[in-house]
Amino acid sequence: MSTPAGFDELIHPATRLSVVALLAATEWADFAFVRDSLSLSDSALSKQLHTLEGAGYLAIQKEGGGRNRRTKVRLTDRGRTAFEGHVAALRAIVDSAGLATGAAQQHSRAEAGR
Repeated sequence: MSTPAGFDELIHPATRLSVVALLAATEWADFAFVRDSLSLSDSALSKQLHTLEGAGYLAIQKEGGGRNRRTKVRLTDRGRTAFEGHVAALRAIVDSAGLATGAAQQHSRAEAGR
């Protein structure tokens, strides 16, 4: 089976997929909210955010200064499009597996009936 169109190797790892899925449901999210929602350490989340930012999938905005500094993140249009394409590709994989399983079951029944 070939990889379906829209499958995104950058988004696919579980942590990045979780980050992007969470951000897809909102306009902006605080770093702490994302970190706590996904049970990640600051450094693990920061690494994933910077990887996604480097691909143009996220925007990171820092506000305030000192102890009041807050980091907010959001999906860019490019990131949202990539996420939607990746989800569609995953659905295509699952759907084709269901078709293949159904065909295999029908074949097995036909063989058993002979």
